[in-house]
Amino acid sequence: MPPELSTQTSEHSNNGKVLHLIKLNRDLSWQVAPSLLISFKFAWAGISYAFQTQRNFRIHVLLGSLAIFLGITLHLTAVEMSVVALTIGAVLGMELLNTAIESVVDLTVKQNYHELAKIAKDCAAAAVLISALVAIGVAGSLMLPKLWLLIVPFLHL
Repeated sequence: MPPELSTQTSEHSNNGKVLHLIKLNRDLSWQVAPSLLISFKFAWAGISYAFQTQRNFRIHVLLGSLAIFLGITLHLTAVEMSVVALTIGAVLGMELLNTAIESVVDLTVKQNYHELAKIAKDCAAAAVLISALVAIGVAGSLMLPKLWLLIVPFLHL
């Protein structure tokens, strides 16, 4: 039995059977990350894993970097840049959650097909898609008017 679980035998019996209760031993839960620095190390390991193994995460990082560069080039206000950065963070966060959900589902069902596993993975992917579409809408609404003002003089040559 894993160390985080312990069994206790109940004094009460049910129809002559001894009941075994499983109780979580939370003493070890504090030993997972003994310091804040190690917690950040674990978080960075997750980001690193996603960047190395998930094509879509790399695409989102690239497009997010491009959006930040474009925002700086277009002289977006601090509030506008904050909104862009928050939407980029939401997309990357959703992509990390999608990766985590897919990993847990794969661990659970192994190589077997299960309709509920498909639903979980599809819904997690849909959450990423929705956040990415919203991010495109936000960035577009903030950047396209300023881009248009830069392009219009070249159209009237």
